[in-house]
Amino acid sequence: MNRKYEGMIVLNTQGNETSVDELVSVVGKEIEEEGAKLDEIKQLGRRKFAYNARKLDGGHYVSYKFEAESDAVEKINARLTHNDAVHLQHYQRLS
Repeated sequence: MNRKYEGMIVLNTQGNETSVDELVSVVGKEIEEEGAKLDEIKQLGRRKFAYNARKLDGGHYVSYKFEAESDAVEKINARLTHNDAVHLQHYQRLS
């Protein structure tokens, strides 16, 4: 049974030669490769952190809304953990 989810991803753009748009699309493709169907991608822009986290003072926030099986979220989380451009990720189920 497919359910709707929202993933909030914080991208580390520091020292990365590719553009933010390319990073956003690469992460979107990785989400789709785990069986999810993307509904909406919303770039929320660069924001500063309240404190430096792992030598970063901020990151580029992106919201991904998608439909997927419940076990696909765990696979997406595990896959994006290995992506150096992904600093933080959080998922929640929508209604």
